[in-house]
Amino acid sequence: MKYYDKLIFELSREGRCGFSLPQNRYPAAPELPAAVKRSSALNLPEVSEPDVVRHYTNLSQMNFGVDTGFYPLGSCTMKYNPKINEEISSLPGFASQHPLVEDALVPGVRKVYEKMNEALGAITGMHAFTFAPCAGAHGELTGLMIMRQYHMSRGDMARTKVIVPDSAHGTNPASAAVCGLQVVQVKSLENGRIDVEALKPLLGPDIAGIMMTNPNTLGLFETQIKEIASLVHGAGGLLYYDGANMNPLMGVVRPGDMGFDIMHLNLHKTFSTPHGGGGPGSGPVGVAKHLEGCLKQLRVSGFHGNFGVILKAYAYILSLGKDHLKKVGQYSVLGANYIKECLKDVYKLPIEGVCKHEFVFDGLINDGAREGVPGATTLDVAKRLLDYGFHAPTIYFPLLFHQALMIEPTETESKDTLDAFIEVMRKIAAEAAEDPNILHEAPHNTPISRPDETAAARNPILKFQDTL
Repeated sequence: MKYYDKLIFELSREGRCGFSLPQNRYPAAPELPAAVKRSSALNLPEVSEPDVVRHYTNLSQMNFGVDTGFYPLGSCTMKYNPKINEEISSLPGFASQHPLVEDALVPGVRKVYEKMNEALGAITGMHAFTFAPCAGAHGELTGLMIMRQYHMSRGDMARTKVIVPDSAHGTNPASAAVCGLQVVQVKSLENGRIDVEALKPLLGPDIAGIMMTNPNTLGLFETQIKEIASLVHGAGGLLYYDGANMNPLMGVVRPGDMGFDIMHLNLHKTFSTPHGGGGPGSGPVGVAKHLEGCLKQLRVSGFHGNFGVILKAYAYILSLGKDHLKKVGQYSVLGANYIKECLKDVYKLPIEGVCKHEFVFDGLINDGAREGVPGATTLDVAKRLLDYGFHAPTIYFPLLFHQALMIEPTETESKDTLDAFIEVMRKIAAEAAEDPNILHEAPHNTPISRPDETAAARNPILKFQDTL
């Protein structure tokens, strides 16, 4: 462990001080009431200013993100974010606005919302949007509330179930449950698409709708989407589109044209706003024309959502324009298929064929397993990638495959980067075949190797303890 890898408390030495204040020339402040006073001294580290600066600068350099390296995290579209968008969102005329300012005094802000409504409508085929939801799952909940409100407004109180494919994002069934809907799962075929024949008997007077991602979590386009839409609408249900996988479709095909009635977008994924670590996010919800009345009745946040995120997305759309937005999808699809084809001889590809923006392997073809030596797993591959300077892809999701390894390169990565990633993935596969213990013990050159993740989750240490 390097000196500045230690905890700030471990750098503490009694009597050290990182600041020097002049003597107080003003009268003493009134005594605090006893009820709000601490019963013991605050345990703070005693360190010099250089130690503080070096410690936290070192910590910041240990972070990994899209500005430091390749981040092929499936289903999250962790793509590079142009800095011009950040500059625009920081302009004083936007950044200094108070949310309680009267609408008449912020015509520029209002114009951004109007233009974004038009732009997202053109991109998705939806009639109107609300920008109030502050994240993707918040958008899902909002969309499902609209779905329920629609049926209730027609006096149809029996529709309390929502169909969710087994390849859905994990937030889909969770959002449905929070909304008070019962989740009904529909299975996928061996080709990774929804089993339409299995869907048919699920449709009835108790079905409020279906939640779908297209392309789905396997990165595969649902080729029978028009038939699915016809079946669900014929049974009186609505179609909800999870926009987390919208990146490959921009400018190519629109959810509204597929038959979807409600959708949300992840502006912090598809439209290039930094995300991860809890936000900020934005999950605007769009609806078809016949649901606009339900949209206006909902209030799911205090104001109009995260305006800074919306502004960055608007700058992204304007900077690319119609033709280049289409290339976003085309390049993301090209990159994913390029990696897949270059690695499928060493990693198991459970479903052959052209994918969209992401794809899923099912572990290694040769994991190096032999008598007395366990084979390398998907977790081992992910950990070993850290040694080579790449962030790991999504692992063990979707649950359709035991050793799932989901890779999404995004359109912002160059062929040089993709080739470097392919080279490392092939090297890791060779290491696994020759000596899987190299992978079992990875990562080898990070500050810590493999913590007990289960123990850390169940018994987290959230504050400094002198016994450490």
